[in-house]
Amino acid sequence: MPTAPQRLAVLKTYKLYLGGKFPRTESGRTMIATDALTGEHLAHYCHASRKDLRDAVVAARAAQPGWGASTAYLRGQILYRMAEMLESRRDAFISEIRRGTGASPTQSAAEVDATVDRLVWYAGWTDKLHQVYGAVNPVAGPYFNFTLPEPTGVVGIFAPDSPSLLGLVSVMASTILTGNAAVILASETCPLPAISFAEVLATSDLPGGVVNLLSGQRAELTPWLASHHDVNAVIDASGDPAVAKALQAGSAANLKRFANHACPTPADWFGEIGRDPYRILDTVEFKTAWHPIGV
Repeated sequence: MPTAPQRLAVLKTYKLYLGGKFPRTESGRTMIATDALTGEHLAHYCHASRKDLRDAVVAARAAQPGWGASTAYLRGQILYRMAEMLESRRDAFISEIRRGTGASPTQSAAEVDATVDRLVWYAGWTDKLHQVYGAVNPVAGPYFNFTLPEPTGVVGIFAPDSPSLLGLVSVMASTILTGNAAVILASETCPLPAISFAEVLATSDLPGGVVNLLSGQRAELTPWLASHHDVNAVIDASGDPAVAKALQAGSAANLKRFANHACPTPADWFGEIGRDPYRILDTVEFKTAWHPIGV
């Protein structure tokens, strides 16, 4: 029998996700991901720069008005589509989480399954948000008075290190379901599943720029995101007190909102704390409108 030809595996190139595209970092810098089980080299991934962050904010700002004006039904359908695409790639994400964290196959599968379920959970909130958190207010006069939640704009997000995929998707989904756009810095210790999740976003009909994913070092990017005047709110889910302090200090420059979405333990991301719908309110504004009663 003829000998089968030898071949080299085509290794994946992990890039940024900005404006619906997959560019390399403008700085040319990379970081190395290693297998938590064997210590072998897994991949190089982008070390995002300040310029990459600025580009992400520009893309988010351009995409937000259209996304915010879309119907709640459409946003829910797109979030559900994300769940479908993630489910179809379940085995690949299980492998990526296992190699990146050293978790068992059972633990890795549980995180991927919980992430799919979390997307479905938040997809269901898009058309229920106004009924639950909005109000028809009693007034002394011939008027209707409504209070309605609206997106705050562009939101910066620092994802937790563990669970790297479920944590990122939880804060992302609760932020964008209302019509916000997001600039997200992935886990610093296990970024590969989060970067691969960008491929799910790219195939889910989500408009380019609504979610922008960066990989790199929190210490480098925190002050620039916190002080950026075109970012309306920041969410810190990293659990790092130094990051939270820097974000709060920088947010004071343009009075952007700051919310701490870190969970007490990694296990809490799988339960009620991790999917708390009240966290949606941290990135919405409430508008009150008056309308005369017709006769």
